[in-house]
Amino acid sequence: MNYQFDFSFLWDPDNAYWRDILHGTWLTVQLTVLAIVLGFALGAACAIGSTSRIPSLRRAIAVYVEIIRNTPLLVQVFWLFFGLASLGFKFSAFSAAVLALTINIAAYTSEIIRSGIESVRKGQIEAAESLGLSRMQLLFDVVLPPAIERVLPSLAGQFVLMMLATSIMAQISTEELMAAASRIQSETFRGFEIYIVVAVVYLALAMALRLSFAFLAWAAFPRRRRLGTPV
Repeated sequence: MNYQFDFSFLWDPDNAYWRDILHGTWLTVQLTVLAIVLGFALGAACAIGSTSRIPSLRRAIAVYVEIIRNTPLLVQVFWLFFGLASLGFKFSAFSAAVLALTINIAAYTSEIIRSGIESVRKGQIEAAESLGLSRMQLLFDVVLPPAIERVLPSLAGQFVLMMLATSIMAQISTEELMAAASRIQSETFRGFEIYIVVAVVYLALAMALRLSFAFLAWAAFPRRRRLGTPV
């Protein structure tokens, strides 16, 4: 085997493939941030709903969570992008990608946050109720803060996995990092080199995301600072 590595094609002034890599990376970051923000909001709402006293609401959320968690993300993306288009509901590739990632990550986030809510001690809730707090005050001041703090490491890990799953969006022509790499490989036939670069970029993004959550935990939860608990 006399294969010689050559990364010089990335800096070729005639093609500027490095710009395609940067553009794909930026689009991956956009997908990740939007999906995290929207998915966390939807997931938290579903987690709260799953602990409500309305049986029909709990059942509806349970059905949604089970369907999403037990079907491939790729199928969900195709259903949104190709399936709904056949019914007249057309989305751009980027919009379909954000929607699919949001719906998918929200189902996992819902279960993670629900487990955090259920871990809050009953005596703590009863003490808050005895003070005459409303249900909203009880939820946002007493239940959710410690629940989120306890499950933050699990949330961080799930969001990192979701970021890596953005590579699937290349299947619907979203010009994220994996799509850019595939196009460069088809033009240069340097698959080994380009996918090494892509792997390094994904690794850097994953580390940056974990550091971001570590900083968030440090800033939002003083008890973690005192105890030195990692995310």
